[in-house]
Amino acid sequence: MFIHPLGENKSFVSRISDAYYFLHNMHNGIRPSHIKKIIDVAPLYDCIFLGTSLFGVIAKALKESGYRGRIITHFHNIESIYYDAYIPKWLPGRGIVINCATRNDQMSCIFSDKITVLTKRDNDFLEKNYGRQADTILPIALDDKLKSNEANTLINKSEKTANRPRCVFIGSNFPANAEGLLWFIKEVLPNVDIDFKVIGKNMDLLQQKEKGLRNIEVYSSVPDMKPYFLSADFIILPIFKGSGMKVKTCEALMYGRNILATKEAVVGYDIDMTKAGALCDTADEFIEALRQFSTDQIPKFNEYNRQSFLDKYSTESTDLLFKELLS
Repeated sequence: MFIHPLGENKSFVSRISDAYYFLHNMHNGIRPSHIKKIIDVAPLYDCIFLGTSLFGVIAKALKESGYRGRIITHFHNIESIYYDAYIPKWLPGRGIVINCATRNDQMSCIFSDKITVLTKRDNDFLEKNYGRQADTILPIALDDKLKSNEANTLINKSEKTANRPRCVFIGSNFPANAEGLLWFIKEVLPNVDIDFKVIGKNMDLLQQKEKGLRNIEVYSSVPDMKPYFLSADFIILPIFKGSGMKVKTCEALMYGRNILATKEAVVGYDIDMTKAGALCDTADEFIEALRQFSTDQIPKFNEYNRQSFLDKYSTESTDLLFKELLS
């Protein structure tokens, strides 16, 4: 199996070069030389797994080169939707990047022997727009970072949520995250008495721009998220747009945290939100839930959420689905 990594830490010159290659369906720093190397080594492998549909151009090149093995592509998102939300409307060349993502999504559907998606919603989108259903709906899965003895300690501790709930928003300075966070700060926070913190990469930059964040504790680019998850009574997930599944939701389940989440934040998750915390899509619903939990404390460690992670969203739980995909 050959896994081609995503490019990271690109130089300014490299990013300028990317702009040209977007026009030739090459996203994430892919170059013709990279594709040639993959084609050269491909005959050594019976199966090539492409970890993102942005590599549709690679799937196409492999098939056209005569590669006889299987190509499996995993859709982390519908990338055209992701980049539409990610790239600011004012940015020059925005349409070029989104069109490149769209073409790669389409080529992944055409030239992959098997494809996987995270959610039924993404599967429905592929069928409607590209005429291809996924072979497997393979939900998000994470390595378990909470040791069993740690979980048992938290259960036995029997700690309740605080009268003034400790609430944490965790997420990077990504447009959909920023939009949801700022909405929560404006519409919900003034109406509840909670201890509220924001943790996420580059959130300090958002704090510098937005007055609403000036008096809120913000921790940016922290080395380890675990202590922040474990300190929280509730993880706040006011997300209103996106594709795929939200990683922070999975992490909250992993750490056994109660969650207050919009429908978008739990798309793809098979969980009962009355047990997970509360489903909140309006300011009034967030306010009502937070006021209720301020009066009626619940266990800080949510055993239902922890077990949901172990049963459905840990790497061990999805191993069988992945093995079936490869068979």
